[in-house]
Amino acid sequence: MSDLNRRQFIAAGAGALAVASVMRAAPAGAVPFGSSESTIPAPPNFPSGIPLYQQRYQNWSKEIILDAIWTCSPLTPDDVVRLANWAHENSYRIRPRGAMHGWTPLTIVNGENLDRVVLVDTMVHLNGIAVDPADSDRPATVTAGAGATLEAILQQLENNGLGWVSVPAPGVLTIAGSLAVDAHGAAIPAAGEIPVPGTTYGSLSNLVTALTAVVWDGNAYALRSFDRSDPEITPLLTHLGRAFLTSVTLMAGTNPRMRCQSYTDIDWRELFGAAGATGRTFESFLQQTGRVEAIWYPFTEKPWLKVWSICPEKPLTAREVTGPYNYIFSDNLPEVVSDLIGQLTAGNTFIAPAFGQVFYGTTVAGLAATASNDLWGWSKDVQFYIKPSTLLLTEGGGAVITSRDNVARVVHDFTVWFEQRVSHYQSIGQFPINGPVEIRCCGMDAESDLLVDSAGPPTISAMRPRPDHPEWDTAIWLNVLGVPGTPGMFAFYREMEQWMRSHYTGGWATFRPEWSKGWAFSTELPYKDAKVIENILPDTYREGVPVSENWDTARATYNDLDPHRIYSNSFIDQLLP
Repeated sequence: MSDLNRRQFIAAGAGALAVASVMRAAPAGAVPFGSSESTIPAPPNFPSGIPLYQQRYQNWSKEIILDAIWTCSPLTPDDVVRLANWAHENSYRIRPRGAMHGWTPLTIVNGENLDRVVLVDTMVHLNGIAVDPADSDRPATVTAGAGATLEAILQQLENNGLGWVSVPAPGVLTIAGSLAVDAHGAAIPAAGEIPVPGTTYGSLSNLVTALTAVVWDGNAYALRSFDRSDPEITPLLTHLGRAFLTSVTLMAGTNPRMRCQSYTDIDWRELFGAAGATGRTFESFLQQTGRVEAIWYPFTEKPWLKVWSICPEKPLTAREVTGPYNYIFSDNLPEVVSDLIGQLTAGNTFIAPAFGQVFYGTTVAGLAATASNDLWGWSKDVQFYIKPSTLLLTEGGGAVITSRDNVARVVHDFTVWFEQRVSHYQSIGQFPINGPVEIRCCGMDAESDLLVDSAGPPTISAMRPRPDHPEWDTAIWLNVLGVPGTPGMFAFYREMEQWMRSHYTGGWATFRPEWSKGWAFSTELPYKDAKVIENILPDTYREGVPVSENWDTARATYNDLDPHRIYSNSFIDQLLP
């Protein structure tokens, strides 16, 4: 970062401090430290000057809910250093907290003893953003505090003519949280497409050129900066909550105009046709534009297909949009949906087919009523479409890593298996699945995307390339959603996960989890299969990669940078001991 923009970034943090000085010390609904209304013992010897309050916590699907936990909002990176040393000296753990848009218990664990845990809200103050334009010897970059949201970062980039070609669907994700779980978009290069310098088709982690974290220096916790050529940075690019980043610097490229067309009239058998099939197939759209997502509601025949394309000029049929989240019908579902959800969670799973039909009908009608079948605008405005108010569902699935030539085979095999299993359960009066199938593709974390010297790709990113299979250039994301509390859902997810792992294997593909979502399923809950957590999953990051840069070396780096494990919880202790 240039000296000018480093000052701007620091000034952004200073501005946050100025605002904080006139705001309440605790957010609305929180109980400040020292209040007689607090219901849990206060942390001892807590660092002065850092707002501390008792607050509710819940994750995205509301499957992890805590009525009260101590939470603080550091004003500066130096405050995080003070927190880390306080935690070490007082035998506490601190867990960074962002937008809470995740399923995996990487922040807190249901049923865990949290008497000696404090959450650290990064969004209140650690949210500065500064854009640094390109010059003759380096790419354009943006530096952001850990709590800055993707939407805010991309708005600042857009203001400077910059952007990313591929982003996740939710905009209200913090950048540090996104990197922790290798958040990704839904794009690979279309046939003949020349990639935009400064962007990547892999995870956001692959855009990082530098970061600052609070790490153990041998005597105490302190701020330390890493650049992309530092060998110790690669495990930090995707760290699953085993580190605490305070700021990151990421590449950016020229901001593209994009178009998003929706289709709801293609039968799933045609769309998900086998390799070589003719017609309007998932593979044919991917070949044309490189950017496709299918949402297939349960017990319906025609998925909702979104097709994005780079489109410099507005097509006559498209509606121009000037902001994100343009599918307002998905955030304002009819009352009948709420009624059906209540029935499902009450155990009346037989209404699942009606649930799927209502979703499909709402989508078709909503697209027409809002003229949203064909949208055109800046990249973020057509790629961000999930808001915090979107229906909260749980998810199972993962990524199939393979060559682009195998996309049709992967998608066809999965959708045929899924339809057969759902039909089987329906035939015996069981409806374990009531949410949609979601299918998308993205690229890998290719070092060729980088415009700076690099020590390697993110060590434990699901999109990490396999050197022994350079032809595996695509990640195909297969997810199935459901209403939390549905009887039999987790048993179905377990069956599906085991089928995926056994089917997508050998010389043509491998299967990896999507870190932010559900995996290691037992028949009753996710994240409970010890064999997957402790053996099968780590082996995924040992196979086909150098022993000098694999799961074990990543774990060793985390333990070197945080030997006292103040950045951990009981689940991470099992996953990354």
